[in-house]
Amino acid sequence: MTTTTTLSKQRPATADTDPAVPYAARIDHVSKSFGRTGAQQHVLDDISIDVAPGEFVCLLGASGCGKSTLLNLVAGLDAPSAGAIETPGGRPALMFQEHALFPWLTAGRNIELALRLRGVPRAERRDEAERLLELVRLKGAHGKRVHELSGGMRQRVAMARALAQDSQLLLMDEPFAALDAITRDVLHDELTRIWRETNLSVLFVTHNVREAVRLAERVVLLSSRPGKVAREWRVDIPQPRRIEDAAVADLSIEITEQLRGEIRRHGQH
Repeated sequence: MTTTTTLSKQRPATADTDPAVPYAARIDHVSKSFGRTGAQQHVLDDISIDVAPGEFVCLLGASGCGKSTLLNLVAGLDAPSAGAIETPGGRPALMFQEHALFPWLTAGRNIELALRLRGVPRAERRDEAERLLELVRLKGAHGKRVHELSGGMRQRVAMARALAQDSQLLLMDEPFAALDAITRDVLHDELTRIWRETNLSVLFVTHNVREAVRLAERVVLLSSRPGKVAREWRVDIPQPRRIEDAAVADLSIEITEQLRGEIRRHGQH
C-alpha cells in the first residue's frame, strides 16, 4: 500500500529521481503555511527529500524551523499546502519526545494495544509484546506499570510500541531530548542496534548536532523559517559511533558552523 498526499507540482523524472527507484519516503516539493490567506505563516518552503529503504536520516535545524511540522506531514497528521509526500510501505510509525504511554496499562498492554489496532489476533499479542520488549532490552517488564519505569525505560516501551505497528518507516520527533545525558547515550546505542537488526528506515528530528552525527547516515539541515533544505551531509563514520569520537566531533563542528550561519541569516530578516 502507498500512502500519498499531493497538493502541487511533481518533481521531473531524472536519473537521480526515477520513480521506479524504491524509497521508504519521498518528500516532493513540499510547502506548508498556516493561517488565513493574506496573513499566512509560511513554515516550510519547497522541500524535497528522499529516504531510501533502510536509511537513517536526521532532520536538523534550529528550534521553530519546521522540523516537527515536516514530520507530522510525513506521518499523515496534516496535509501539505503544496507538494507531495509518498510512503510506499503504508502509514509510518511515529515516536514523540513524550512517551505518551497509557498510565493505567502495563508496559506489555500498551504494546498489545498497538498490536490490536494493527489487527494481530488476541492469542498472538502477548507473545509478540514479549518479543518486542526483549528487542528493546526490557525482558520481564510486561507487567510493570508506567509509574514503575524510569524515563529511559518508558522510552524503550514507546519504541517497542512504535515497532509493534510493523511499519517500514519509523518517524522520531526528538525522542530522547528530555532524558539525562547518560540515559540518552545508552538509548542511542539501543536505537542503532535495533535499526541495524530490523533494517527499518528512520527519519529522526533533532536540534542536537552531535546526536544527529552519532546516529545518522545522512544529516539534512533545514534553514530557519521558512524551512528549506540548506545543506546535506553524508556521514561515512563507521558504526558503532560514540558521541565523543574525534570524527563525530569534527563533523559536528562543521555542521554547527553552518547552523549558526542559518540562524544569523534568519536574525537579519
